[in-house]
Amino acid sequence: MPKPRARNLGLPFEGTPGPLNAITDVPGVEVGHATVIQGEGPLVVGQGPVRTGVTAVLPGGKSSYRRSFPAGFFSLNGNGEMTGVHWIEEAGLLTGPVLSTNTHSVGAVHQATIEWGLANGFGEAFSLPVVAETYDGFLNDINGFHVRREHVWAALDGASSGPVAEGNVGGGTGMRVSGFKGGIGTASRRLERPYPGGEFGLEGHTLGVLVQANYGARGDLTICGVPVGPEFPDLLPEAPDLKDGSIIIVVATDAPLLPHQLKRVARRAAMGLARTGSVAYNGSGDLFLAFSTVEPLAADGLRLWRAVPEGQMDALFKAAVQATEEAVVNALMAAETMIGLNGRVVHALPHDRLLALMRRYNRA
Repeated sequence: MPKPRARNLGLPFEGTPGPLNAITDVPGVEVGHATVIQGEGPLVVGQGPVRTGVTAVLPGGKSSYRRSFPAGFFSLNGNGEMTGVHWIEEAGLLTGPVLSTNTHSVGAVHQATIEWGLANGFGEAFSLPVVAETYDGFLNDINGFHVRREHVWAALDGASSGPVAEGNVGGGTGMRVSGFKGGIGTASRRLERPYPGGEFGLEGHTLGVLVQANYGARGDLTICGVPVGPEFPDLLPEAPDLKDGSIIIVVATDAPLLPHQLKRVARRAAMGLARTGSVAYNGSGDLFLAFSTVEPLAADGLRLWRAVPEGQMDALFKAAVQATEEAVVNALMAAETMIGLNGRVVHALPHDRLLALMRRYNRA
């Protein structure tokens, strides 16, 4: 049975979520996972233990390869990889799914995504898939290259618009946050007025976030403004642990935006991440992609764009900050304690102790 999500535990997040409180609240967006967990005990490269997987975000469902979605990319710290973003920076368009996996499986996922597109009648001659990564080699036999074509295809074929599995799933299977078990998390916001009496025309629109979280030092962890990390000197990994890691953040909205506006929205994800205590350490890859599901229209040989006026962007900025923060905490709340290679243990953040701490600060 799934663990309670952060909001259901009574943590006081700002903003109004969509019905699923997930990136799939944005109409048309689908998410799929393939999780690979095999073996235990000492590391034998090529055999395991395996604690990894792949996650797919499809902006327009299975037809994503045939469509062009406005998109913007932002790198908060660049010690990581997200393929395909040079063309997004150049043309402002995302033309396929967004996948995330472990650092050493980017190539395999990239090729398998192209093969999936070809097998489904998409991307006939040219494809630049977007594949991002975070490092799971603390728990996983990362040099064994265990993410294969069948896993990528399973994530893509199994993607749906319903509730999104979180924690130890897909690309987040072997990931950590501040020395606790991390992984996949998601959240959404219904767009609201940016300030009392402010001009607004976006009622009914939604912004959603999905994170693959694998970053941070224990002492930095902050939840809803409470310094959680220093209150947990125990439950540390049973082998030397580094503060550096990475996070991939995907932001989706059904608000009509131009590419440069989506880059602005992607930047605001960094502010939501900062609320959790991240300082984007030197060795961290903090890479963010935002897209709109409102495609440019073709008319008379021209591409016609619709866009929110710049003066109304504040509601989107606020939603991106809020949803990013909650998505990270949802990843922590869903994650389960995991034992990986060489018996290494990464503990889940215990809900009971967290709630007791939050009550001390009048935050639950």
